[in-house]
Amino acid sequence: MDRIEDIANFLLRNEIKLASAESCTAGLIVSELARVPGSGQAIDCGLAVYSPQAKNRYLDVDYELIDEHGLTSEAVADAMVAGAIDNNDANAAVANTGIAGPAPGPNGLPPGTVCMAWAIRRGDTIHRFTETRYFEGERNDVRRGAAHYGLQRLVFYFDEVFSGHNPSAA
Repeated sequence: MDRIEDIANFLLRNEIKLASAESCTAGLIVSELARVPGSGQAIDCGLAVYSPQAKNRYLDVDYELIDEHGLTSEAVADAMVAGAIDNNDANAAVANTGIAGPAPGPNGLPPGTVCMAWAIRRGDTIHRFTETRYFEGERNDVRRGAAHYGLQRLVFYFDEVFSGHNPSAA
């Protein structure tokens, strides 16, 4: 599923309420969704959390975790997505933290490196997934690529968790 309109319609059909915790995309995920009329029904909140302090304050990401793994890490992305789904009225969440560029990040991480995480609530269980991906291009190409990929994979993981079951089809 590639088009934002198709992704938004999938979220709406499946009664998905999304929370995003975005560092390198700075709110672009919910901004892209909001382009689609009616998509507000699928958005709970979007948090742009650039600094370690914001990640801690709004998502309960532990400073020790950041110190141990670095800001651009799957461990931090996973903690961000856990905070996003736990602290908000959402049944799905996506988070990212990365190096949009143009300069390399700490520890020599190349521009375009983005760590992402997703959470899907099914009943009392929250399923979480993480991935590190490299996006090519200039700073805003990286941001757009990461935002779009985050939404595409949200659909994929929703299908994984629900094994193709469409709640609105019942």
